[in-house]
Amino acid sequence: MWQMVYLFIAPEKVYRNFNYRKQTKSQFARDDPAFLVLLVGCLCGRIMENLKMYQMYKTLNCFFLLVTSIGFAWVLSLGFVQTILFTLYVVFVDCIFCGMIVATMLWLIANRYFRDRNSDFDMEWGYAFDVHLNAFFPPLILLHFIQLFFYHPLISRDWFVSTFIGNTIWLLALGYYIYITFLGYNVVPALKNTRIILVTLPLLCLFYVMTLIIGWNLSVSLMYYYHYRVL
Repeated sequence: MWQMVYLFIAPEKVYRNFNYRKQTKSQFARDDPAFLVLLVGCLCGRIMENLKMYQMYKTLNCFFLLVTSIGFAWVLSLGFVQTILFTLYVVFVDCIFCGMIVATMLWLIANRYFRDRNSDFDMEWGYAFDVHLNAFFPPLILLHFIQLFFYHPLISRDWFVSTFIGNTIWLLALGYYIYITFLGYNVVPALKNTRIILVTLPLLCLFYVMTLIIGWNLSVSLMYYYHYRVL
Protein backbone atom coordinates (compact mmCIF):
# COMPACT_ATOMS: atom_id res chain seq x y z
CA MET A 1 0.00 0.00 0.00
CA TRP A 2 2.72 2.47 0.95
CA GLN A 3 4.42 1.92 -2.40
CA MET A 4 1.25 2.91 -4.25
CA VAL A 5 0.99 6.12 -2.23
CA TYR A 6 4.66 7.00 -2.69
CA LEU A 7 4.42 6.46 -6.46
CA PHE A 8 2.35 9.65 -6.49
CA ILE A 9 4.04 11.83 -3.90
CA ALA A 10 7.66 10.58 -3.76
CA PRO A 11 8.47 7.84 -6.30
CA GLU A 12 12.17 8.02 -5.40
CA LYS A 13 11.41 6.37 -2.05
CA VAL A 14 9.94 3.32 -3.76
CA TYR A 15 13.24 2.56 -5.46
CA ARG A 16 15.18 2.83 -2.23
CA ASN A 17 13.40 -0.37 -1.29
CA PHE A 18 14.63 -1.96 -4.53
CA ASN A 19 18.22 -1.10 -3.60
CA TYR A 20 17.70 -2.65 -0.18
CA ARG A 21 16.34 -5.81 -1.83
CA LYS A 22 19.43 -5.96 -4.05
CA GLN A 23 21.69 -5.79 -1.01
CA THR A 24 19.78 -8.40 0.99
CA LYS A 25 18.49 -10.79 -1.69
CA SER A 26 20.88 -10.13 -4.60
CA GLN A 27 18.08 -9.10 -6.94
CA PHE A 28 16.25 -5.91 -7.86
CA ALA A 29 12.98 -7.53 -8.91
CA ARG A 30 10.22 -8.25 -6.41
CA ASP A 31 10.23 -11.86 -5.25
CA ASP A 32 6.45 -12.01 -4.81
CA PRO A 33 3.54 -10.97 -7.04
CA ALA A 34 1.77 -8.92 -4.37
CA PHE A 35 2.13 -5.56 -6.14
CA LEU A 36 0.86 -6.99 -9.43
CA VAL A 37 -2.08 -8.60 -7.64
CA LEU A 38 -2.90 -5.34 -5.87
CA LEU A 39 -2.60 -3.43 -9.13
CA VAL A 40 -4.91 -5.89 -10.84
CA GLY A 41 -7.19 -5.49 -7.84
CA CYS A 42 -7.37 -1.78 -8.54
CA LEU A 43 -8.26 -2.61 -12.12
CA CYS A 44 -10.86 -5.32 -11.57
CA GLY A 45 -11.53 -5.24 -7.83
CA ARG A 46 -10.49 -8.81 -7.07
CA ILE A 47 -7.69 -10.23 -4.92
CA MET A 48 -6.98 -13.91 -4.43
CA GLU A 49 -8.29 -15.24 -1.13
CA ASN A 50 -5.00 -16.85 -0.17
CA LEU A 51 -3.10 -13.57 0.14
CA LYS A 52 -2.33 -12.75 3.75
CA MET A 53 -3.04 -9.06 3.15
CA TYR A 54 -6.42 -9.73 1.58
CA GLN A 55 -8.48 -8.32 4.46
CA MET A 56 -6.41 -5.14 4.53
CA TYR A 57 -6.92 -4.39 0.87
CA LYS A 58 -10.38 -5.88 0.32
CA THR A 59 -12.25 -2.67 1.06
CA LEU A 60 -9.96 -0.57 -1.13
CA ASN A 61 -10.17 -2.89 -4.10
CA CYS A 62 -13.93 -3.32 -3.81
CA PHE A 63 -14.12 0.46 -3.83
CA PHE A 64 -12.09 0.61 -7.04
CA LEU A 65 -14.24 -2.13 -8.56
CA LEU A 66 -17.43 -0.26 -7.76
CA VAL A 67 -16.23 3.16 -8.87
CA THR A 68 -14.44 2.15 -12.07
CA SER A 69 -17.16 -0.26 -13.17
CA ILE A 70 -20.00 2.17 -12.56
CA GLY A 71 -17.90 5.06 -13.85
CA PHE A 72 -17.07 3.48 -17.18
CA ALA A 73 -20.53 1.97 -17.54
CA TRP A 74 -21.90 5.48 -17.12
CA VAL A 75 -19.34 7.34 -19.23
CA LEU A 76 -19.22 4.77 -22.03
CA SER A 77 -22.85 3.61 -21.70
CA LEU A 78 -21.69 0.01 -21.33
CA GLY A 79 -23.82 -2.87 -20.19
CA PHE A 80 -22.83 -5.32 -17.48
CA VAL A 81 -21.14 -7.82 -19.80
CA GLN A 82 -19.36 -5.07 -21.72
CA THR A 83 -18.05 -3.61 -18.47
CA ILE A 84 -16.60 -7.00 -17.51
CA LEU A 85 -15.01 -7.39 -20.95
CA PHE A 86 -13.58 -3.90 -20.75
CA THR A 87 -12.07 -4.57 -17.32
CA LEU A 88 -10.49 -7.82 -18.49
CA TYR A 89 -9.09 -6.02 -21.54
CA VAL A 90 -7.48 -3.33 -19.39
CA VAL A 91 -5.97 -5.92 -17.05
CA PHE A 92 -4.63 -8.46 -19.51
CA VAL A 93 -3.94 -6.30 -22.59
CA ASP A 94 -3.27 -2.73 -21.46
CA CYS A 95 -1.44 -3.59 -18.26
CA ILE A 96 0.10 -7.05 -18.59
CA PHE A 97 0.54 -7.72 -22.33
CA CYS A 98 1.60 -4.20 -23.33
CA GLY A 99 3.67 -4.03 -20.16
CA MET A 100 5.53 -7.18 -21.13
CA ILE A 101 6.33 -5.66 -24.53
CA VAL A 102 7.57 -2.37 -23.03
CA ALA A 103 9.52 -4.17 -20.29
CA THR A 104 11.18 -6.49 -22.81
CA MET A 105 12.20 -3.60 -25.06
CA LEU A 106 13.67 -1.58 -22.19
CA TRP A 107 15.30 -4.68 -20.71
CA LEU A 108 17.10 -5.33 -24.00
CA ILE A 109 18.08 -1.67 -24.39
CA ALA A 110 19.31 -1.43 -20.81
CA ASN A 111 21.49 -4.54 -21.02
CA ARG A 112 22.85 -3.64 -24.45
CA TYR A 113 23.30 0.13 -24.33
CA PHE A 114 22.97 1.35 -20.73
CA ARG A 115 25.07 -1.28 -18.99
CA ASP A 116 28.59 -0.38 -17.88
CA ARG A 117 30.97 -2.26 -20.17
CA ASN A 118 33.31 -2.91 -17.26
CA SER A 119 30.58 -4.71 -15.34
CA ASP A 120 29.27 -8.23 -15.78
CA PHE A 121 25.91 -7.13 -14.39
CA ASP A 122 22.86 -8.46 -16.23
CA MET A 123 19.60 -6.80 -15.23
CA GLU A 124 16.82 -9.32 -14.76
CA TRP A 125 13.67 -9.08 -16.88
CA GLY A 126 11.50 -9.27 -13.79
CA TYR A 127 12.87 -5.95 -12.58
CA ALA A 128 12.02 -4.31 -15.92
CA PHE A 129 8.45 -5.54 -15.53
CA ASP A 130 8.36 -4.26 -11.94
CA VAL A 131 9.37 -0.83 -13.22
CA HIS A 132 6.47 -0.94 -15.68
CA LEU A 133 4.02 -1.86 -12.91
CA ASN A 134 5.26 1.02 -10.78
CA ALA A 135 4.98 3.45 -13.69
CA PHE A 136 1.55 2.15 -14.72
CA PHE A 137 -0.22 2.86 -11.43
CA PRO A 138 -0.37 6.71 -11.53
CA PRO A 139 -1.69 6.78 -15.14
CA LEU A 140 -4.26 4.17 -14.13
CA ILE A 141 -5.59 6.37 -11.34
CA LEU A 142 -5.46 9.57 -13.39
CA LEU A 143 -7.03 8.22 -16.58
CA HIS A 144 -9.33 5.49 -15.27
CA PHE A 145 -10.50 7.09 -12.05
CA ILE A 146 -9.98 10.84 -11.58
CA GLN A 147 -10.77 11.68 -15.20
CA LEU A 148 -14.22 10.10 -14.94
CA PHE A 149 -15.46 12.77 -12.54
CA PHE A 150 -14.81 15.52 -15.09
CA TYR A 151 -15.61 13.76 -18.34
CA HIS A 152 -19.33 14.35 -18.85
CA PRO A 153 -19.67 17.78 -17.24
CA LEU A 154 -16.51 19.27 -18.76
CA ILE A 155 -13.99 17.21 -20.76
CA SER A 156 -16.46 15.85 -23.32
CA ARG A 157 -17.60 19.35 -24.30
CA ASP A 158 -16.56 21.01 -27.54
CA TRP A 159 -14.63 23.75 -25.75
CA PHE A 160 -10.96 24.64 -25.70
CA VAL A 161 -10.88 24.40 -21.91
CA SER A 162 -12.27 20.86 -22.22
CA THR A 163 -9.45 19.83 -24.53
CA PHE A 164 -6.95 21.62 -22.28
CA ILE A 165 -8.06 19.83 -19.11
CA GLY A 166 -8.43 16.42 -20.75
CA ASN A 167 -5.06 16.59 -22.50
CA THR A 168 -3.39 17.95 -19.36
CA ILE A 169 -4.51 14.85 -17.48
CA TRP A 170 -2.92 12.78 -20.24
CA LEU A 171 0.25 14.86 -19.99
CA LEU A 172 0.46 14.22 -16.26
CA ALA A 173 -0.27 10.51 -16.67
CA LEU A 174 2.34 9.91 -19.37
CA GLY A 175 4.80 12.21 -17.61
CA TYR A 176 4.44 10.11 -14.47
CA TYR A 177 5.04 6.95 -16.50
CA ILE A 178 8.20 8.28 -18.12
CA TYR A 179 9.65 9.76 -14.92
CA ILE A 180 8.99 6.68 -12.78
CA THR A 181 10.45 4.50 -15.54
CA PHE A 182 13.56 6.68 -15.54
CA LEU A 183 13.87 6.39 -11.75
CA GLY A 184 13.61 2.62 -12.01
CA TYR A 185 16.59 2.34 -14.34
CA ASN A 186 18.56 5.22 -12.87
CA VAL A 187 18.67 3.54 -9.45
CA VAL A 188 20.64 0.58 -10.85
CA PRO A 189 24.35 1.42 -10.32
CA ALA A 190 25.56 -0.65 -13.27
CA LEU A 191 23.39 1.26 -15.76
CA LYS A 192 24.75 4.46 -17.26
CA ASN A 193 23.24 7.24 -19.40
CA THR A 194 19.73 6.39 -18.24
CA ARG A 195 18.83 10.09 -18.49
CA ILE A 196 18.25 9.41 -22.17
CA ILE A 197 14.84 8.14 -21.10
CA LEU A 198 13.95 11.69 -20.04
CA VAL A 199 14.43 12.89 -23.63
CA THR A 200 10.90 11.67 -24.26
CA LEU A 201 9.51 14.29 -21.84
CA PRO A 202 10.17 17.30 -24.13
CA LEU A 203 8.74 15.29 -27.02
CA LEU A 204 5.67 14.58 -24.92
CA CYS A 205 5.28 18.29 -24.13
CA LEU A 206 5.63 19.14 -27.82
CA PHE A 207 2.95 16.59 -28.69
CA TYR A 208 0.75 18.06 -25.94
CA VAL A 209 1.05 21.58 -27.40
CA MET A 210 0.30 20.29 -30.89
CA THR A 211 -2.89 18.57 -29.71
CA LEU A 212 -4.05 21.85 -28.18
CA ILE A 213 -3.30 23.76 -31.38
CA ILE A 214 -5.26 21.38 -33.60
CA GLY A 215 -8.01 20.88 -31.00
CA TRP A 216 -7.56 17.12 -30.59
CA ASN A 217 -9.20 16.01 -27.35
CA LEU A 218 -7.27 12.88 -26.34
CA SER A 219 -9.72 11.94 -23.61
CA VAL A 220 -12.67 11.90 -26.01
CA SER A 221 -10.66 9.80 -28.46
CA LEU A 222 -9.79 7.40 -25.63
CA MET A 223 -13.43 7.02 -24.68
CA TYR A 224 -14.45 6.32 -28.28
CA TYR A 225 -11.67 3.76 -28.56
CA TYR A 226 -12.65 2.01 -25.34
CA HIS A 227 -16.33 2.05 -26.28
CA TYR A 228 -15.99 0.50 -29.72
CA ARG A 229 -13.41 -2.12 -28.83
CA VAL A 230 -15.70 -3.79 -26.27
CA LEU A 231 -18.91 -3.75 -28.34
